[in-house]
Amino acid sequence: MTKLLLTLSFFIASCWVKAQTFTDKALAQSVLQLNSSKTTNDYDNLFNKFSTAKTTETWQAKYYAVVSLYLKNETLLNKAPGASLMDDNALARKIATGIWTIQRDNAEVNILLGLLYFQKIQIDGSQNNQLDLNAISQSIAKAETSSSNNPRLAVLQAKIKEKSGDKSNADILYRKALGEFSNQNSSDSKSPSWGKQLVPTVQ
Repeated sequence: MTKLLLTLSFFIASCWVKAQTFTDKALAQSVLQLNSSKTTNDYDNLFNKFSTAKTTETWQAKYYAVVSLYLKNETLLNKAPGASLMDDNALARKIATGIWTIQRDNAEVNILLGLLYFQKIQIDGSQNNQLDLNAISQSIAKAETSSSNNPRLAVLQAKIKEKSGDKSNADILYRKALGEFSNQNSSDSKSPSWGKQLVPTVQ
């Protein structure tokens, strides 16, 4: 009887470990798909995978769920600049703010928040966006202290320069971002590698 119980407990434990491993591998695979996704359906599918993932890495899954929403909105903004995307942006900012409360010094989370607030300005089209600009400035300042060579930070800074009409400095920052994307360690699929699709073709 004892042998049977021991065997059964080992079997259950091994199944649980395999389930965890599969989930983690599936998440890692989904992270890689962020760079190859093209359509809103692709991003919706990724959002669903990340937001319903059974994983111990909860905040990371939420982070990538937000990234999926952000990239979906960017895709739609490029196709139809006047599209009403505020609901998805608001949801993404809400989730990201929740992550930020437990990861305040995380450069990636701060950069993502900055990108989301910049996206909000793009969607809103209002000139009354000082609070959003303040949030972006704070995000950049926090990220610069620990991750000054982050390609997504360079993209965010380039977008701000571009919006202000400073195309030459925007192009410099976009080139910097491309260089930093090239230098990233692609062997670690869990480290953020998304965002290259945000860099326009620069001269």
